Amino acid sequence: MKLKDKEVEVGYLYLTAAQQYRAVLAMKGEFMVYAPSLEGTALLTGETATMPFENQPVKKCQIVTFAKKDYQVFTYNGVEALKHKLNEVQINLVIAQCNAKLSIASL
Repeated sequence: MKLKDKEVEVGYLYLTAAQQYRAVLAMKGEFMVYAPSLEGTALLTGETATMPFENQPVKKCQIVTFAKKDYQVFTYNGVEALKHKLNEVQINLVIAQCNAKLSIASL
């Protein structure tokens, strides 16, 4: 299913139909920075201690481009939804895993 632009939010985790997690890290105007996992990533569970973005390059794109990808509902921490809010620790971990500080600052 496709997202609407307004459904894309900073600090949320999404899952594409290709089993790729995407964490939205920053948005400004019509552009955004996000961290993608590898495609075919194992599903996260409530017991997962780390996020799946280690050494992955961050991406910058238009929000509308991000929203057009095929996404799926997934269960995370016992909740089934199209997107899941990351806590501050998780967001900081994702930023550190993919070295996104510079990309976020340059947005």
